[in-house]
Order: sequence, then C-alpha cells, then structure tokens
Amino acid sequence: MPLHPLLAQRSSGVLLHPTSLPSPHGSGDLGIEAVHFLHWLVAAGQRLWQVLPLHPAGAGDSPYQSVSAFAGDPCLIDLHELIDRGWLAWQPNQGFDHRHCEFARVRPWRMARLRQAWQGFCAQGGLPSRDALTEFVQSQCHWLDDYALFMVLHDRYGGPWTQWPQAYAQRDPHALAALRHEAASDLGFWHFVQWRFSLQWQHLRAQAHQLDIHLIGDAPIFVAHHSADVWAHPSLFLLNPKGEPDVVAGVPPDYFSATGQRWGNPLYRWEVMAQDGYDWWRQRLAHLMGQVDLVRLDHFRGFESHWEIPTSEPTAVNGRWQAGPGQAFFEAMTRALGPLPLIAEDLGIITPAVTALRENCGYPGMRILQFAFGGGGPDNPYLPHRYATPSVVYTGTHDNDTTVGWWRHASTAEHQMARAYLGPQIDTEPHWTLMQAASQSIAATVIFPFQDVLGLDGSHRMNTPGLASGCWRWRFDWPQVNHLPAQRLRAMTQAHGRFPY
Repeated sequence: MPLHPLLAQRSSGVLLHPTSLPSPHGSGDLGIEAVHFLHWLVAAGQRLWQVLPLHPAGAGDSPYQSVSAFAGDPCLIDLHELIDRGWLAWQPNQGFDHRHCEFARVRPWRMARLRQAWQGFCAQGGLPSRDALTEFVQSQCHWLDDYALFMVLHDRYGGPWTQWPQAYAQRDPHALAALRHEAASDLGFWHFVQWRFSLQWQHLRAQAHQLDIHLIGDAPIFVAHHSADVWAHPSLFLLNPKGEPDVVAGVPPDYFSATGQRWGNPLYRWEVMAQDGYDWWRQRLAHLMGQVDLVRLDHFRGFESHWEIPTSEPTAVNGRWQAGPGQAFFEAMTRALGPLPLIAEDLGIITPAVTALRENCGYPGMRILQFAFGGGGPDNPYLPHRYATPSVVYTGTHDNDTTVGWWRHASTAEHQMARAYLGPQIDTEPHWTLMQAASQSIAATVIFPFQDVLGLDGSHRMNTPGLASGCWRWRFDWPQVNHLPAQRLRAMTQAHGRFPY
C-alpha cells in the first residue's frame, strides 16, 4: 500500500491536546486560543498539530476510555461562540486553575453552561439554525441516535449500562421508542452539543488548512465497556450473557509498568466483525478521517495479536496473546475507504509478525528517542541511525515523562550512552538535544511534545501509564511561552529541510 503523501515529505509538528490550551473556562477548547496556537505553529515553522482522542473523557479523565468512539468531547466546545450567538449569557470568571484542568469542577460547570445554551437556542427559535441541526442529526444518525439515548440513560442511571433497568440494558424497542418521545428535549440537547462540536472543529480545521497546518488525530484501538458503542453493538464484543466481559484488554509488563497495564476494555469478536467487512470500524475510521488529516492508530500490535486478561486478575501480568484480524482488516478498510493516512503506534513488545504486518500495510511506525539509550548499544532500534525514512519520531509521547524529567531520572548507563551518542550538551539542554537529533534524522516526520519545546520538567507530563487518577490535567499559559522557543524551533526546522514556508 502506498505511503500517504503527508507522511512521505519531510515535516515536523507539535503534540498538544486542546484541553491543555489556555482558557478562562477551566480547560482548553476550540476557541480563540486554539487559533492562537495555530499561528504559533506557523511562527515556529511547523506543519503538523497532533492531538489526543477528541472523544468525551471517561474513567480517570482519560480520552482513551470514552463513552463513544464517535462523539466529540462537549468540554472542548468554545462557550464564547455560544455567547456571541445569543444562546448563552456571559458569566464572570470562575477562578479556575490556569495550570491544571480541575475536571471534577470544570466538567459539571461546562455542561451546565451547555444546557443553558440549548435552552437559549430553543427559545430563540431561528429556523435556519433549526434546519441545520436537523440536517446534522440526519447525516450522523448511524451513531448519534444511539449516543444520545445512551447519554440520557447514563444521566438517569449512571454506569455500567448492564445495571440499568432490563428493558433499557437489552434495548427493548418499545422502551426505546417511549424514551424517544418522553425525553425528546434531553435527546435534543445531546444532538445540539455534538452539532456545535462538529461545526467548531471543522471551522478550526479549515483555519489550520489556510495556514498549511495539518491535523493528526488519534484512534484508540479499544472502547470502554460503559459506552454507547458496546451498548448498541454487544454482539461485536466478547461479553457474557449478562453483557459483562470475562476477559479484558491490556498489555503485559513492559517499559512503562512492571505489572503491565490492565486497561479493562472489552475485546472484539473479530470473527463476527469480519462478516460485514468490519463495518463498525469502517464507519469509525471514516468519521475520524473526516475530522483530521492523519490518524495515529493506537496499539497497532493489537491488530496482529492482543493481550487477553481474565477479569479476575488485578494486574496484567497473567494473560495470554490472542490473534487479531491481521492484514485482512486493513485490506477491507482500504477497499472501503481508499489509502489510509495511518501512523502505526508500534510501541511495546513488538514481534517480527507485527513489524511484517505494518510494513506490508505500508504504514510508518513510531520511534521514541527516550527509549534509545536504555540498552542494546548501537543496535537499539530507537537510535537515529537505525531509522527508516517512513517513520514518525518523537522525543516522547503523552505517556512518557517530559524529556527534562526523563533525563533527571535516567540511569547512569543511559546518561553515559546519551553523552557518547549526542554529546555533552545533553547535560544542560536535554530537550533541545533530543529535538535536534530527531529533527536532523532521516525520518520523514518528527513530532515534539509541547512540554519539550518549552523545556518543562516532569511535573508537567500529561499521563503516567498505570496511574488511575491525576493524569491528563496539564495546561500551559501564554506567559510561559516567550518568542525564543518558536524562533529556535523555526531555525532548526529550516536547517533540517522541514521548513514549509
């Protein structure tokens, strides 16, 4: 399969989730600060903006544990746009933390504002807007109807969905028909929220394209058990007659955790999905490809084989590998959607079979510079001289410590290897040293976490794998960002042939 054009040319970009942007409303969103960040990328000579999954965050505030594989996060909606349309009244600053997302406080507050905006929209009664909303609902009915029903029932009964009243848990058609009539306004609210998210995101994407910035999205391989997807399509997942999983997803012990990672997501019935050409996945990827220009496919190795953990196990140590759908899946997706603009997240325990699958599909893999000095000597595959041109190189990902934090906690052996390979400047500027090594490498694509561009320490990392709480909260404020990082990044990008302008 041919390499996507955006992944074949030399370019670089920045990893930053929109929730990390500045905002007076407790978490970053799709408003003016996102546009400001686009212009910062231009000033820094960057062509790519990578985000984390845009779905509503779930357990532990994780965007990888969402209630929907299709919905956008309501907390990313720009409230100023709703105020400008006259649907929402202005409110004074709530005194939210500017450096962290206080999700337990921010999410209820933002959702309350969105409900007020829905009421304002209904009261205004403008026919063009109502027609536009109706058209959106009809165009997205393949997922939006189930999502709205799920959220109404979630608000009433909480989770998991298997403990809802039986008629709702088992999707009795008469009960759902009655719910559509009885809860019409609540369903309308969830339609309205997704409509505004979609319009705001597409407006931001259009502005990005005007500036020659391309967006990289993220597709988690698994979905949460308590989600509209599993509730609406239980036959596609490994569930027992009660609707609960007996086995769940995760990974065995690796670099990130000595006990592995027990994610807890239900696993797919790949053989059932194959019967209709993996149609649920086709719809999912088509939806995401309509939002972004490139897609980081999370846990690519799970398509070759995945780690199956009994639900009775408290960690991921005791599990077994089970076969995934392999190349047949990607061939089916390509037949349905055309060439896929995928980046294969091939980190962790990678076997020759996983590498062969990725190479046969023609997708670039990921290389993490922080992994390059932990062993293996000059044969370590994460060292720059070992890269293939179709690769996407990171100093670290959202799951890693910042580079400054990594260097402070690296072993003596890592320090020695890194100094020998990169030079003594790593002691004073570890972030710029790794960024330069990535940028001047043969790899076509390079992505820098924004924390590394700013030279921030480990207290600013986004996520710590295996930690159930306290993650995904990092934010920055513009006073932290002076003109020097953009100037330096622009000069480096230009020197290494990644400069787009």
